[in-house]
Amino acid sequence: MNKDQNLDTTKKQLASDLNSAKQSTDVEKLREQYLGKSSPIQKALQNLKELPAEERKAAGGKLNQLKQELETQINDKLTALREAEYNSRLAGESLDLDLPPLAASQGYLHPVTQELERIVDIFQRMGFSVQEPFMVDDEYNTFTALNIPEGHPARDMWDTIYLEDDNLLITHTSSMQNRVMSSKQPPIRTIVPGKCFRNEATDATHEHSFYQLEGIYVDKNIKLSDLIGTLSEFLNQYFETKVPIKIQPTFFPFVEPALEIMMPRPKLGGKLDLENFNPETTDWLEVIPCGPIHPNVLKEAGIDATKYSGFAWGMGLERLIMIKRQINDLRYFHSGRIDFLNQF
Repeated sequence: MNKDQNLDTTKKQLASDLNSAKQSTDVEKLREQYLGKSSPIQKALQNLKELPAEERKAAGGKLNQLKQELETQINDKLTALREAEYNSRLAGESLDLDLPPLAASQGYLHPVTQELERIVDIFQRMGFSVQEPFMVDDEYNTFTALNIPEGHPARDMWDTIYLEDDNLLITHTSSMQNRVMSSKQPPIRTIVPGKCFRNEATDATHEHSFYQLEGIYVDKNIKLSDLIGTLSEFLNQYFETKVPIKIQPTFFPFVEPALEIMMPRPKLGGKLDLENFNPETTDWLEVIPCGPIHPNVLKEAGIDATKYSGFAWGMGLERLIMIKRQINDLRYFHSGRIDFLNQF
């Protein structure tokens, strides 16, 4: 994937596949094939860290340019097919001006809004204040202040959408960590619920726009047990039952050690069954990435890391809501489908 010849072959192959696509759903499948998490280009981006430092920047630039070109080809084809499909539907429809008007609807709160209010209430009762994020922010707050300097390969973990003014649509609500910690004196207990954006290929469990809730706790003598106890109690209250959890290590530059809190995985769209829970046979689902705040992040915010410690987390709200509400497709949240919304 690093060689120019292979890059040209990829573009030509996509052009050929797009030419054969007859429906917008065909194009979405091609997007997943060429740009999804398991695509060769994503694997090549993840493998950049294995290259020598002097080669990494050039290779990364070529891969990102290829990614943008493929995205443009796919979007252009998708726009053309959707327009053709829309015109085809219009040609087969007629407007009956004699139909009576629809009854006025009082409307409903969106399921994400309903559950977000419940989640915020739980943390407020735990003593956390609420801070809204900036949906458009700069690289410093989104990456640099979080121990991810410019050129660091960890930046490739987030498929960032950049804007023309060198700002970006936030990839995570962690972008508020530095602002919160640098504007307050410990003890600090703050949650940051908000919308995030990534250049994701959409499917039943992935969306380009989604909600995340960041949590920050800084004080003296904060231990790992405080993190586990806080987040375990949140899960118990949110699901209104005692939720078994498992903890496994992972990697995020802004926490050390980086952890993932996991809970039993229900079948997609199925009920969370804890009555038959067996830790030996349970399939586990990661729900809350978290960890003790890295000393470099505390120092960047002007907090003395020799006196204070803390922990942070950033959980995807839709994933929790899907489990609680037995929803089997993440895309329903933003579909505007009345039959889906009326259930809530």
